[in-house]
Amino acid sequence: MSDTVESVIVAIDGPSGTGKSSTSKAVASALGLSYLDTGAQYRAITWWMISNGIDVSDPAAIATASGKPVIESGTDPSAPTITVDGLDASGPIREQDVTAKVSAVSAVPEVRARITELQRSIAMAAKEGIVVEGRDIGTTVLPDADLKIFLTASPEARAARRSGELKGSDVVATREALIKRDAADSSRKTSPLAKADDAVEVDTTELTLQQVIECVVTLVEEKRGAADGTRKQAAR
Repeated sequence: MSDTVESVIVAIDGPSGTGKSSTSKAVASALGLSYLDTGAQYRAITWWMISNGIDVSDPAAIATASGKPVIESGTDPSAPTITVDGLDASGPIREQDVTAKVSAVSAVPEVRARITELQRSIAMAAKEGIVVEGRDIGTTVLPDADLKIFLTASPEARAARRSGELKGSDVVATREALIKRDAADSSRKTSPLAKADDAVEVDTTELTLQQVIECVVTLVEEKRGAADGTRKQAAR
């Protein structure tokens, strides 16, 4: 557990389209915590690989280059930032080319080791606490997080949400792409997408975004309250 009740580390995992990013940012803002989108970091290193002519179908080439880019993440939930070698990468990392190749790049062990180290250092430096979202936060990156949450939703609901974000995209094609991404992320040998044994699962299929946010805020506040009670009991 963190040194103070307020300094809580929250790990939110789950596949794309479950409301993970919107929920994480809103919860961090509501509770005065920092926020980290770990997926953006993997997208950033993928974008760097593509931009620098690295063959992203060659794991050895990816591994060799993985230590070169300088990736920095701003953790203000109201305006999160990501830069690569000092350049704003927030727009380019969301392009389709990056989306199509990020699973292959992020599956390389050297990439995961490098980014995991970066993520842990950011989480440890967050004095007021932090909400960290991704796919392996509760299982690999921050296994000792104060609270672990795993968001899920039906493929249909996820596809509809993602299609709404990507204006004009086909729902059926989006659903197939999400299922393919899930399979790749869940089956990779290094830090696969998985629910931690002690994570609280929240199915967002039938919930509005606001309902999901309220649910997670309640879980964090309950964790804070329990920790505070334990400390007061120990101090007696």
